[in-house]
Amino acid sequence: MRVLVVAESFLPQVNGVTNSVRRVLDHLAAKGHEATLVAPTGPGKYAGFHVHVVRGARLPFYRDFRIGLETRRRLRKIMREFRPDVVHIASPATLGYQAAKVANELGIPTVAIYQTDLVGFALRYDLPGGVRAMTALTRRIHLRVDRTLAPSNASLRQLELMGVPGLGRWPRGVDLQQFGPFRRSAELRKRLAPNGEALVGYIGRLAPEKELELLAALRPLPGVRLVVVGGGPEEKRLRKLLPDAEFLGVLHGDELAAAYASLDVFVHTGRHETYCQAAQEALASGVPVVAPKSGGPIDVVTPGTGFLYPPGDAEAMTELVRRLAEDPRLREQTAQNAVRSVRDRSWTAVNDLLIRHYREVIAERLQSDSTLQSDSTRGEFPATKEAS
Repeated sequence: MRVLVVAESFLPQVNGVTNSVRRVLDHLAAKGHEATLVAPTGPGKYAGFHVHVVRGARLPFYRDFRIGLETRRRLRKIMREFRPDVVHIASPATLGYQAAKVANELGIPTVAIYQTDLVGFALRYDLPGGVRAMTALTRRIHLRVDRTLAPSNASLRQLELMGVPGLGRWPRGVDLQQFGPFRRSAELRKRLAPNGEALVGYIGRLAPEKELELLAALRPLPGVRLVVVGGGPEEKRLRKLLPDAEFLGVLHGDELAAAYASLDVFVHTGRHETYCQAAQEALASGVPVVAPKSGGPIDVVTPGTGFLYPPGDAEAMTELVRRLAEDPRLREQTAQNAVRSVRDRSWTAVNDLLIRHYREVIAERLQSDSTLQSDSTRGEFPATKEAS
């Protein structure tokens, strides 16, 4: 199979979209498929596949995030040269919208991955007219693709309410070789909690939409040390807001896995997560999770693996953290449940499901084309009108 992946975000940016795209490309390479990537940032190659770095611009209110601004003419050229069987559009916004239009013109099946809640993003940043604009953009994008894959039931409901058709479920996997209780580091715990404090931590992007100011409510808890892992535009403000917290910066690989597993409680604060991969990695690490009862965490944090609180309710969040921090037996029982809950969520299983989605949309498009034009053949692109 030949898969063209279009991503709004890629390396060196570290976020959920980048990580998912990397996993998809790794899987395609391992299974012997051909792929190429189109993104506004990235190295020349990844997983042996060529990366087309296209034009982009930085958001004025989010300087370390670039969006793709490539013309349809360039995208059309890339697609015609690569001749994909399917176009995978990761977390589509500006670049994804253009890619969906070009793929439609060329008769190429499309699968869009709903991973960024643009409406929630607009709400959090209080953009004038942003909610209406992002709702309209989300509908325009997803009405143009053959199938939209959402990671959680909450995301599927959100898209259904927008009138988006062709929905399917594609959750996120977790690397069970990287994340696990065996990564717990006595050395790291001794450094962070020299007096035996319970380590309560957040791991992820330090950005306004994550509502990290809620973490300040945890400061008065006795016997608790707050740990923050990650980077982003909110780091400077958070360091002032949380002067007693330990900021470890952006971590990768074994260091990241050790940070997860060395926590006693993982806390998430943002209410606009389409899945919440960080919570899933915490569960795999044997760490109870406290997260908002909103979006992806509702599916990820199953009964017995942690607790959900009303979004934005700092008092409820603090009480749940306190219960876990003060009760080692409850933590141990919850941690065991957490590990069991992710046993069947490997990236291999999840990405095998993605490939089945690819094959289904390809078959559906072929059937539709054969109905509309009996002499059409697979792989021929209809003539298109050149447009910029």
